[in-house]
Amino acid sequence: MPDRRRRVFGIDPGSRATGFGIVDDTDRGLVYVASGCVRPRGATFIERLGEIWHGVSELIQEYRPDEVAVEEVFLANNPASALKLGQARGVAVAAAVAAHAPVAEYAARRVKLAVVGSGRASKEQVQHMVRVLLRLPGAPAADAADALAIAICHVNSTGRGA
Repeated sequence: MPDRRRRVFGIDPGSRATGFGIVDDTDRGLVYVASGCVRPRGATFIERLGEIWHGVSELIQEYRPDEVAVEEVFLANNPASALKLGQARGVAVAAAVAAHAPVAEYAARRVKLAVVGSGRASKEQVQHMVRVLLRLPGAPAADAADALAIAICHVNSTGRGA
């Protein structure tokens, strides 16, 4: 296995599913580490926010990333949905900050442009390119693929081998 240079933890925030994706930036290129979703089951929205914070905190403690990258909140047609998304994003960022991890933010359009080459790429296109770039045997789930794309965007935006 190549020597690890830097580990990036990508977060695709959501109140029902917060995707995470972890890649190592090495001398030999990007290496897939892990991905998945934190799926809170709490009865109330406040309970779900707490579960997102704990889930992201545990993942950061387990994988010890050097940097964290998170998707910015986009303007949604439904203000209530945008507010919930913003709160989920806030607790995920707070978990990273509490772990003393530097956090970078990226607009969804920039992530798609960095990974697919088009800021208007579909979720399926993002999944496909993440699979290709990380040499995965299959496409990751949509939320995990988005989080991996955010991590890839961060590596490409900040320079390889930093």
